[in-house]
Amino acid sequence: MINNKPKYTIFKNASYAWDGLIHAIKTETSFKIELAIAILFFPLVYFLPFELIYKLVLIITYFIIMIAELLNSSVENVVDLVTTDIHPLAKAAKDIGATAVLFSVILHLLCWVLIGIVYI
Repeated sequence: MINNKPKYTIFKNASYAWDGLIHAIKTETSFKIELAIAILFFPLVYFLPFELIYKLVLIITYFIIMIAELLNSSVENVVDLVTTDIHPLAKAAKDIGATAVLFSVILHLLCWVLIGIVYI
């Protein structure tokens, strides 16, 4: 059996992560949009009159959205690699990944609402 795992080093793994980020930016429209929003959103959060803990919650929950999007894209890539056929399990895998992204967005929006209530 062929081992598809590369030799572990911290620098190699960082390089693989960087390659993944570049690939996602080049190929994943949803991730590009989320990254562009993050570039605008993070400085905005800094200037909001919220306590530091609330700012951290908003930033962390936004990172969760981007992480879920990357994992969803990974699932979609693997499914597309394995089959080009329309199969119920392939659809389910992609739909479940999309649901994870949706739930992370709902979590982030809920945090905005709750923090907004505290400051109204």
